[in-house]
Amino acid sequence: MTAGNHSTVTEFILAGLTESPELQLPLFFLFLGVYVVTVVGNLAMITLIGLSAHLHTPMYYFLSNLSFIDLCHSTVITPKMLVNFVTERNFISYQACMTQLYFFLVFVISECHMLAIMAYDRYVAICNPLLYNVTMSYQVCSRLVAGVYIMGLTGATAHTGCMLRVLFCKADRINHYFCDLFPLLELSCSSTYINEVVVLCFSALNILAPSFMILSSYIFIIASILRIRSTEGRCKAFSTCSSHISAVAVFFGSAAFMYLQPSSVSSMNQGKVSSVFYTII
Repeated sequence: MTAGNHSTVTEFILAGLTESPELQLPLFFLFLGVYVVTVVGNLAMITLIGLSAHLHTPMYYFLSNLSFIDLCHSTVITPKMLVNFVTERNFISYQACMTQLYFFLVFVISECHMLAIMAYDRYVAICNPLLYNVTMSYQVCSRLVAGVYIMGLTGATAHTGCMLRVLFCKADRINHYFCDLFPLLELSCSSTYINEVVVLCFSALNILAPSFMILSSYIFIIASILRIRSTEGRCKAFSTCSSHISAVAVFFGSAAFMYLQPSSVSSMNQGKVSSVFYTII
């Protein structure tokens, strides 16, 4: 720290996922395995979809973009987390912390909206199959995906811009395994009112709005599936949505638990556990 009217933090210490020494090595190998599967699986998915002409459909176009987002999202968080498991002092510079925060927000917000678009795609495919090729044309899909990344960049810029105006002088120890919003705000010695308002507003936009779109889509999907008379037809329709529903439940459930509550009553230890699901798992 440097002296002045306020002591300015130039680097932070990441508390990590756990402070138990006996768990560090097992967790290192566990998350290393998860990361390898994430990288190999998503790269394979992107490559397969790109090379297979019969997979050049809206559903697989969205899936390849989701794989790209997942790959980048995990890469922003996991490598630094793995290093922290095998080092005694887990330092991260102020600049690196803000950079990690920015790209984490870009990809986590993009994933929220990509999952919502994929739900809408399934709604059109099941409820309006005759209009599917017109409704989900290449131009429409490209604009939807562009909108997803624009939302991610806009949200990340707003959050990180507000974070850059915050003074950190209480302490330099972040009670988390990466640079996240609430753990950073806990260290502030200046007003965080604007930051918390921005967090709540953008959380409503990026969690509640996509959740509403997903819920609405699946209400119509379920109603449409129940009108199918054959059991085989129902099972086939449900099977196209089951993996998406599971991903949505884990991602939005854990993200909502972390962000849709005031920081004053938020348990950072519980938040660290829940954030593992939407950042790594």
